[in-house]
Amino acid sequence: MPLFLTLIGILTLVLLVAFVRLDTFISFVIVSLGIGLASGMDVMAVGKSIQTGIGSTLGDLVLIIGFGAMLGRLVAESGAARRITNVLIGLFGIKNIHWGLALAGFVVGIPLFYNAGFIIVAPLIFTIAASSRLPLLSVAVPMLSALSVAHGYLPPHPSPSAVAAQLNADIGQTLLYGIIIAIPAIIIAGPMFGKTLVNMKISPDKELFDIRDVPNKDLPGAGISFLVSLLPVILLTTFGPLKGALPDGSPLKTTVVMLAEPYIGMMISVLVAIYFLGIRRGQSMKAVTKDLEEAVKAVAPILLVIAGAGALKQIFTDSGTSKYIGSLLADVAIPPLVLAWGIAAFIRVCVGSATVAGLTTSGIIYPLIQNQPIKPELMVLAIGSGSLMFSHINDGGFWLFKEYFNLTIGQTIRTWSLMETIVSIVGLFGVLALNLVV
Repeated sequence: MPLFLTLIGILTLVLLVAFVRLDTFISFVIVSLGIGLASGMDVMAVGKSIQTGIGSTLGDLVLIIGFGAMLGRLVAESGAARRITNVLIGLFGIKNIHWGLALAGFVVGIPLFYNAGFIIVAPLIFTIAASSRLPLLSVAVPMLSALSVAHGYLPPHPSPSAVAAQLNADIGQTLLYGIIIAIPAIIIAGPMFGKTLVNMKISPDKELFDIRDVPNKDLPGAGISFLVSLLPVILLTTFGPLKGALPDGSPLKTTVVMLAEPYIGMMISVLVAIYFLGIRRGQSMKAVTKDLEEAVKAVAPILLVIAGAGALKQIFTDSGTSKYIGSLLADVAIPPLVLAWGIAAFIRVCVGSATVAGLTTSGIIYPLIQNQPIKPELMVLAIGSGSLMFSHINDGGFWLFKEYFNLTIGQTIRTWSLMETIVSIVGLFGVLALNLVV
């Protein structure tokens, strides 16, 4: 019965989100209520479970995602993202520009949420394609594949951050493993796949293609642009492992433990960005604060989706569904990492949202973390990889790519959808390979 209710719940969620087009947060709450009541919980217990799930899931995740949105906004508005791209393209040159674009997309993608990153790099893609006379899609795919990988694999992006919190994974380790797995995924789905698209005939909008270049003198310096964008990575990957290496009596222990906290690292990064990308460049604090406020507004819907997924996960736990599913999955012949990837991929194809796919899967797969010796950080990345599988007409990213590059639906499937599929499959193989050595 619990397994049947879970399947009905997931199908109902797919129906409400993908076909009825009901708000995702409301859909999560409705499904949570239905599963809870059908499982025999009374109304008060269901309400308490939903409240607990929302509160425990958001927790310091609000700080991580909120600060992440602020950092991304400052990096974008200041021109730091543009400076990073210019520097990397200059280093790689026209001959190897695809590799420079992939690296630029990855560096820019760490602090920027996907949609914001897309809007920022799209003008750069048009400009570079025009100046280098390279086919537009062969320029676009390397950069956008890197943005997609960062969105699906790496904290502080919402889905991997939330899944890591739900599975009690260390965010610093998740980030480090994610970077390792991201490298082959970006190489194959970016520069290598991009080269196969040079002969595709497309007719981009001339108004979008004719981009006026911003003078380099108006952009932040290269050093500070890279530092601010990569500071969260530096702090999380440095102090996370270090806190376990120091003895308890060490005078540095308290400081290192504090700096290892993801939300502290994100807050420090935002403060550095406020000063170096805002105040020091002549912006008033009022103008900087307005940018920060806009960033928080933009991320509010994502936080609601995460809250709804937290409610569903808690209902699974309190109703005994998670325990029951865990006992069933423990005997399944499919390796747990592959199973998690497959569930996330299935939900992604049905619903369209990578965030919804990742968070729903973590609630289902959580019992496996308890019953088997699997590193939760690798499970986060398996779920993240699956959540990127075959984006198509039910995904906003599909239409964003199609309209910007003026493609037909068939062309978008052969480019964007296939790129996302490559990212997902290569990510799974990367997780499995890493599982053999860590």
